Formats: sequence, structure tokens, C-alpha cells
Amino acid sequence: MFNNPADVGPVWQQRNLIRQLLRREIMGRYKGSFLGVFWTLLQPLLMLAVYTLVFGMVFEPRWQGASGSKLELAAILFSGLLVFNLFAECINRSPQLMLENTNYVKRVVFPLNILPIVVMGQALFHAAMSVAVLAVFMLAALGELPWTIVFLPLLILPLVLLVLGMTWALSALGVYFRDIQHGIGILVSALLFLSPIFYPVSALPASIQPWIFINPVAFIIEQVRAVLIWGSMPEWGGLAVYTGISVVVAWLGFSAFERAKRGFADVL
Repeated sequence: MFNNPADVGPVWQQRNLIRQLLRREIMGRYKGSFLGVFWTLLQPLLMLAVYTLVFGMVFEPRWQGASGSKLELAAILFSGLLVFNLFAECINRSPQLMLENTNYVKRVVFPLNILPIVVMGQALFHAAMSVAVLAVFMLAALGELPWTIVFLPLLILPLVLLVLGMTWALSALGVYFRDIQHGIGILVSALLFLSPIFYPVSALPASIQPWIFINPVAFIIEQVRAVLIWGSMPEWGGLAVYTGISVVVAWLGFSAFERAKRGFADVL
């Protein structure tokens, strides 16, 4: 996903710096709060309770093959939203990422290309906490956790590559086109309701169903739900295609960032 094999070295060599920045980001987010990092567990737990109440008792969407249990419905909704939140946390922040770190931009020797990786690391940390909450909830409330959960990392990896590519590209564009941050916010909000989170794909008209997978998170939401909730195997063919697209997007995003960053200091 880099311009040439030599590019991999510098990024890999910055792993200690990435780890330090990630730790600072996570701890800094909750600095001064009474519960501190415990919010990373409490927040998804509270949201899970809200989904159970609102969608389980009010809207009651139906999934084919579901038991109709309100607790199962909460798990279905939560599994889709944890994928979307990983995507949204990175994409929403990306247009302002360089603007928020102008002190790093003006340091000639600082590797700016690791900043999107740090943002992704923070999003993955929050996603991992959500998965942990969901796993405990399913064991306690539903009495089982499918063994197919072992495939979850294989599903998240291509999503990570895709989002990283988009984050690199958008963080570069955000330096030159400040209005993009407002457009991205609207787009992400729209994607929340255009994703199969609160409804199954089968609920859509047959003519529209194939088009929903243009949405960059729709396929992964469906696959994560399959391995976490239904105990089904991933759709390997579709996953291979998605992974190939993700690698291309990551490479293009990184390449665009590397070319654009040369002018960051002049603009900022």
C-alpha cells in the first residue's frame, strides 16, 4: 500500500512513536474525568441499553432467522453500529487532522503519515472495548457466543486498510480545502442511515439491495453480524474482493498524502 517497498521501513520504524502518541491520545481523551478510561467500557454498555429499550420496544425491526428476542435485537444493532463507529471516528476527524497538529507539520523531521495510523489505533481501541462488552452481553443474556467470532480480525483488517486510505487522502485534502470537513460530517451522518444497521438488507426493495454495498461499510457490517450473531462463516469471495479494493484505496490514499504533504507547511 506504499509507493515502494522502502516506504514500509520508515512507518514500521516509527512503531514506538505511534504507540506513545496512541497512549497519549487515549489517556488525554479522558484526562480529568472521574471514571477515566473506564468510560471506554461504560459508554458502549449504556448505548447497548439504549438500543435494547428504543429499538426493542418501539420500532422492533425484524431480521430473517432472528428469534425475535429484544436482547438478541440489541446485539444485532450493536454489532452493526460498532463497525460504523470505527469508520466514522476516523473519517469525521480526518479533514482536520493536520490542522489540529500544526506543531507537528512544521517540524521537518516529524513523520506526518503516522498521524492517521494513530487515529485508527484509537478507533480500534474503542471498537475492541465495544466487542468485549458485546461478547459479555451475549454470554450473559443469550447464553452463547458463536465460535465464528475468531474470524472477526479477518473482517476488520480490510476495513482498517480502506479507512486508513480514506483518512490519509481526506487529511491531505483538509489542509487545502477547509470546507471539506462540513461535507464529510453530512456524508457520514447520511451513511449511518444508508447502512444496514437499524434494518436488514432484505427489508429493502430487491432492485435497491445490490446498490447498498456501494456504501464502504455495508458489506463488513453484514459479515461482522454473520460471525458475531448468526455463527455463519464469512463470505470469502466477497471478502477477497473487498480486501483487494481496500489495498488499492490504502495505496492511493497514502501516495496522495505523500505528494500533498510537501505543501502543508506553506498552507498552514
